[in-house]
Amino acid sequence: MKYIIFLIVFVTILFYPAYAQSEKNLSIVSQTIEIPYDDFNTMARDTIATSIEEPHAISWQASIENNLVYANPNGNAVIRFYDLNIPEKFIEIGMGSNPDEKFWLAVQIPDDTGYVVVHNKPERGWTPGTIPTLTYTEKGGLTVNNGQRIVISNLGIGSFQIASYSVFGMESSTDPPATNSGTLTLNFISGDPAESQFFLFPFFLVGGIGVFIVILLVTKKRS
Repeated sequence: MKYIIFLIVFVTILFYPAYAQSEKNLSIVSQTIEIPYDDFNTMARDTIATSIEEPHAISWQASIENNLVYANPNGNAVIRFYDLNIPEKFIEIGMGSNPDEKFWLAVQIPDDTGYVVVHNKPERGWTPGTIPTLTYTEKGGLTVNNGQRIVISNLGIGSFQIASYSVFGMESSTDPPATNSGTLTLNFISGDPAESQFFLFPFFLVGGIGVFIVILLVTKKRS
């Protein structure tokens, strides 16, 4: 056992400096978008999708800093993320005003399940000051954290590349404004883990351990 531990330390020391000096993952894309409060004073049917400069694909995370000031107890802040290849396909996340602070997540997958609410908490669904996040990988699906805990884990939604977004907050044209000040900030980061040199490090480590064990077995048999 002590030999295996020694090998792990040795291989780590051997390979880590080389990886640390290698190029960074050039596939990584990061972006921050600030959305003013007045954009939420509209209904879903009147929203216009806004394109993102560079789509976020393969593996991505979207975090939401909600610093909006709501104008009435029924006001909402709803964000929809649209897929690059199927524009009608979207992920919807909603955050209601206090005192209820409802929180929900829905997905629309055309020609499959349609529009489905996959998580809905009418009360204390999110907490102002926290940062809800959506994390996606092609193999792992969609995971959603409401800022305090994971509420959706590994939801299968197929391939999804964020290409655009839209926002709204009113349910009816007769509603008062949903928000009256503040901003909502979207932070995106995405990339292809396979393009990182560190992606292969565990395979080298396991392979080295395997070779070392074989050498030990052969040596033991000869002795």
